[in-house]
Amino acid sequence: MSDADFDRQVREAFPELERIGSDDLRERVVEAWVLGLERGGWRSIEDIPYAWNIHEVTNVEHVRGVARIALEAAGEQREFHGADPDEDTIVAACLLHDVGKCYEYPDHVDDDLLDEPDPRYASEEIPHSISGYALAHEVGCPLAVQRAIPHFLGEVPTRTLEAELVKSANSASSNAITQASMGITLQEWVEKYSQTS
Repeated sequence: MSDADFDRQVREAFPELERIGSDDLRERVVEAWVLGLERGGWRSIEDIPYAWNIHEVTNVEHVRGVARIALEAAGEQREFHGADPDEDTIVAACLLHDVGKCYEYPDHVDDDLLDEPDPRYASEEIPHSISGYALAHEVGCPLAVQRAIPHFLGEVPTRTLEAELVKSANSASSNAITQASMGITLQEWVEKYSQTS
């Protein structure tokens, strides 16, 4: 798959990219996804599952859900509480919070969905929130975006308003997905299946 094919896939998969006002940041988000898809050996962004054991929902659906939930919450924070969360940071971090699944999940899908994953990157040894942070760092995303990507407790010592929005929107989307697909809460899923707990 060529860079141009992956670039097109990313732009089509995430219409929320247009909510990022900064052209530079929008391009960095796309670049991070293109690198992740290439190195992970993926043929299609739509083939990455939401979770290693939940293939009925795609990672794209989840990532879009997180962005939409976070944007709605940010709107309420502005209107109701007078807060001022940065929309570019929120959208970019939401769209990148699970880009690391490009590296973490190749071993959890059928081989016919992949070309050859790069063993220097593709591994379930590193949690996807950390490899997602690394991708954002590598492509030069601002620190505000980088620090909002790690979404497991304790990964970043100082949490920003934007980071908390990403984290809570991720939980809201994940709870909906695990309840709809498995009939359990996110906490029950974490206790039974999580690779990071």
